[in-house]
Amino acid sequence: MAFSKTLKDWYSSNNRKLPWRETQNPYFIWLSEIILQQTQVKQGLPYYEAFVENFPTVYDLAKADEQEILKLWQGLGYYSRARNLHTSAQYIVNDCAGVFPNTYKTLLELKGVGDYTASAIASICFNEVTAVVDGNVYRVLARYFGIATPINTTEGIKQFKTLAQDLIDVKDPATFNQAIMEFGAMQCKPKTPDCMFCPFSSSCVAFQKGTIAQLPVKLKKVKVKQRYFNFMVFLSQDHKTVLERREGKGIWQNLYQFPLIETTENISHEGCLELLKTNTHTKGVAFDVVQYNTVPQLHKLSHQHLHITFWIVSLEGTLKAGIACNAIETYPVPVIIGKFIETFGF
Repeated sequence: MAFSKTLKDWYSSNNRKLPWRETQNPYFIWLSEIILQQTQVKQGLPYYEAFVENFPTVYDLAKADEQEILKLWQGLGYYSRARNLHTSAQYIVNDCAGVFPNTYKTLLELKGVGDYTASAIASICFNEVTAVVDGNVYRVLARYFGIATPINTTEGIKQFKTLAQDLIDVKDPATFNQAIMEFGAMQCKPKTPDCMFCPFSSSCVAFQKGTIAQLPVKLKKVKVKQRYFNFMVFLSQDHKTVLERREGKGIWQNLYQFPLIETTENISHEGCLELLKTNTHTKGVAFDVVQYNTVPQLHKLSHQHLHITFWIVSLEGTLKAGIACNAIETYPVPVIIGKFIETFGF
């Protein structure tokens, strides 16, 4: 009880004023929680505002075109979140008659909603006593109680969830959950925690033992895969280019990109010419190719590093299947493609 009271007192004086904290509308809370997965508040806030403006209700989101949603999401990364938002909105409208699920258990039925998000919505919107456990919460609890159990193990996940559930304020779970997340984000930060002015410093195990930097413990990630992407930027004399939609599962699903040739290593100019000999768009047509970025760009994702080279392929004649260069910005594309488009200046 003392932990909860101290935490809520800190929160009442230090919480940030954010739009999703001014409402208990589950649609808005859900939007904010999905956007803030893997995303900091500063980056996510303008996206939240844009989604609320463009899709003010779950009905608006459900009937929207996926391409429109992906375009609005562009630059935020982890695009499966946007696709899951759309799928879940359609489920709420079509299967739940537009009524938002109002319990932890039923919230878990929404695609893209796991334990943390369901707990956040259930407690904030419906006052259900279910504790949130995210990266911020893991850090606060691991340091305060001196817990060295790895947070990305089955044992650790269960241990921290049980502890958070034991600590939660049963009379005001919404404030408790928001307070502990905010405390981790603002006070008990990963690298520069403000321990000197922390209300828990006198009882924090990690502070007393000098183990702040070592907690929480997380097992090493899986080996990062190296991939080599060669994007062919076709430019025809009638000012057209080619974009292709990424199909199937995997990164950037349903987003658009320039025709991609993936290789096992970085290729030379001669290597690119060889690859283009059998390309549909260059077959029987005179063309010239220039390497746009002389050094491949490194684009880091969670489990893979992409080495990206853009090749400018100038074609004589026209592109029957191409799109107008001045329409290229209307397509939802991965952030690395978007930056190229902006820099190249079609």
